[in-house]
Amino acid sequence: MRTSVVICVYTEERWEDIRAAVASVENQRREPYEIILVVDYNADLLLRLKQEYPGVIVVENTQEKGLSGGKNTGAATASGDIVAYLDDDAVAEAGWLEALEEGFQDPAVVGVGGLTRPLWATGRRPGWFPREFDWTVGCSYEGMPTRRAPIRNVMGGNAAFRRELVGQVGGFHTGIGRSVQGRKPRPLGCEETEFCIRLSQRIPGAVMLFEPAAVIGHKVPAVRARFAYFRARCYAEGLSKALVTHSVGAGDGLASERAHALKALPLGALRGLGDVLRGDLSGFGRAGAIVVGLAWTTWGYAVGSLRLKVAKP
Repeated sequence: MRTSVVICVYTEERWEDIRAAVASVENQRREPYEIILVVDYNADLLLRLKQEYPGVIVVENTQEKGLSGGKNTGAATASGDIVAYLDDDAVAEAGWLEALEEGFQDPAVVGVGGLTRPLWATGRRPGWFPREFDWTVGCSYEGMPTRRAPIRNVMGGNAAFRRELVGQVGGFHTGIGRSVQGRKPRPLGCEETEFCIRLSQRIPGAVMLFEPAAVIGHKVPAVRARFAYFRARCYAEGLSKALVTHSVGAGDGLASERAHALKALPLGALRGLGDVLRGDLSGFGRAGAIVVGLAWTTWGYAVGSLRLKVAKP
């Protein structure tokens, strides 16, 4: 099995992060077939990376600006059987690629996602930050499976797909995911959620697999450990989910979210209050953040759905 590893990059400000990400792929126990760096409309970074990595495939994003276009360019450039995606601010453990590839031994498996752990720039998790909302910083969260299991969708920064299927179903939609709205950047997401659902809908019997042995660490800058970012990310997730359900339907588009909201979040809030009774006052913060996070996500979804309804011809 040949795996092409794609890392999408866009700014020199992450130069050391990019170098760490590439080094982690080069040091895998199972060697990648090729490493592809897709540069998102940054000529200076493109030239610098070509000079730094003569043995790596460095290409420009040839599609719409943004993460989805970069992922599609990476898949189109790749020649491996599998295309694996790693965030540019993440580092893969030595067995990451091997674990992803093992998941594809079952021919029904079309995508495999791994375990993503937060690497807090501050050195520690904020006391108020609930593990049920680690998805807001691009990491695996409380409520996900703890063992290898089928899931609805993988997380985009630690995922692999059968390469030929990416183009076959139309790739990642560029209207979903990171973008800039007005003057302020909006931390949108969900391009991988929509893609995974669409892939499963178009290929009967297709399986998305969660493989916890495929471990990466994802760097969380201090600004993303602030409550203001937490709220903004939850609201943006609601907006993104409205776009997802518009594309693939509310049944599949919200199935995992309903289960998470009805089970994991109430348990998390109760756990936080229980921690308070045991003397951990930060449990109040975690319980409160769960309530606020759910409310802001729901509000974002309502606003996004209304916008789509008004814009519908």
